[in-house]
Amino acid sequence: MILEELIALRKELHRYPEVSHKESNTALVIRDFIKKYNPDQVIENIGGSGIVFVFKGQEQGLNIAFRAELDALPIQEINEFKYKSVNEGVGHKCGHDGHMTMVAGLAEYLKNNRPKKGAVLLLFQPAEETGEGAELMFNDSKFSTLNIDYIFALHNLPGIPKGTIVSKNGVFASASKGLVVNLHGKTSHAAEPENGVSPAMAISEIIEAWNKLNDKELGLDDFAITTVVHAKLGSPSFGITPGEGVVMATLRAYKDEHLSILEDKAKLMAVQISEKYRLKYSFEEKEEFKSTINADDCHEHIAEAANALGFNYMEADNPFRWSEDFGVFTQNMKGAMFGLGAGESTPDLHNPDYDFPDDLIPIGVNMYKQIINQLLNK
Repeated sequence: MILEELIALRKELHRYPEVSHKESNTALVIRDFIKKYNPDQVIENIGGSGIVFVFKGQEQGLNIAFRAELDALPIQEINEFKYKSVNEGVGHKCGHDGHMTMVAGLAEYLKNNRPKKGAVLLLFQPAEETGEGAELMFNDSKFSTLNIDYIFALHNLPGIPKGTIVSKNGVFASASKGLVVNLHGKTSHAAEPENGVSPAMAISEIIEAWNKLNDKELGLDDFAITTVVHAKLGSPSFGITPGEGVVMATLRAYKDEHLSILEDKAKLMAVQISEKYRLKYSFEEKEEFKSTINADDCHEHIAEAANALGFNYMEADNPFRWSEDFGVFTQNMKGAMFGLGAGESTPDLHNPDYDFPDDLIPIGVNMYKQIINQLLNK
């Protein structure tokens, strides 16, 4: 592993971040880096900017994929180091630059160490942050030709001791969905509010009802929560009684089926309140993430790899509350995601001062190498 090259790649990716569905230049950087290690096959433009590199083994066998995310976030970076983002309002504030680098770091190893059996696929997907990229890739006809048997990924975890490997059997990360209710009333002169139909009180009651809606309210045996994230009423005019309103919330639950129950109840509440105030209504659903579920044997391979390498390993007591569209893959093929501790003093994910710690790179690469050896080189 040429660590200096990988750190340089990570910093280049960090400096030129691209948001979801706009990752074409990022994919080109990854392509140019990995092609010099002579992959047997390069498949581009899967589900958008998605790209896959195939390193074939000496014999037929299992096809193992390692996945990373191409996209950055619409967050303005406040760091002042030399490789800070040059793209206004966009930054790698979730560590996808580091995730890409660790998967790309397998290319040099695979050039000279083809697996005994099967193949290794390095998979880079677009639009993870919006919950769309994994599904776009999975539904692309080119994806079905890959015949993936197992798929693995990792996510860095600020707040966890640096280098610690974190896994969990079953549900690893939550399902979530954005829910929008649009309220339609009737404007009137502000001096005559009785002649209009204002959504003001309905918005207030929907916010209060949704913020109380959780697993305890629904009698569920597992975590579920509703978080109101935005609301808007009318227009900034002192002469008009408002006639339109919007409330937006994120619904989140460990299990897909509990997310559906939560959504049904949230919609029913909004309908009842809207009708109470003589409002018309419509719903929109945004950024849906399926629950990420770790297969039993894949989880065991992660634990085995960490222990074989002498890394600190811990089992998570509960699934993580954040969501990852990697769940699209793990619900359609065997797979697992594990966490990689980024350090207790590292800024949280999605913070404007976050930066992926480069000393995690060899840990992630070595974990992936060990999983390859366990599955393909026995």
